[in-house]
Amino acid sequence: MEVVLAIVLLLLAAAWISVPLRREKNQEEPALEDPRMADLEAQKESKYREIRDTELDHAQNKLSDAEFARQDAELRRDAIAILKEIDEARSESG
Repeated sequence: MEVVLAIVLLLLAAAWISVPLRREKNQEEPALEDPRMADLEAQKESKYREIRDTELDHAQNKLSDAEFARQDAELRRDAIAILKEIDEARSESG
């Protein structure tokens, strides 16, 4: 009786483990992220971090008003360019 129970448990375990292998090949795999979009999103987050760091430096008087205005304008111009690239990439893919 114990041997039969052990065999049944072994068969159940083997069936449960092999489910992914028995799955139909034509089932759709989850879509992988577009590497271009991933890169653009990383650039965007990096630029946002630079803007926040510049604002903090200005608040701590590490940057003069003129220097802050120059850096802030440049960083925001770069961020806008990245956002435009993201919009273009999204319109191309969808």
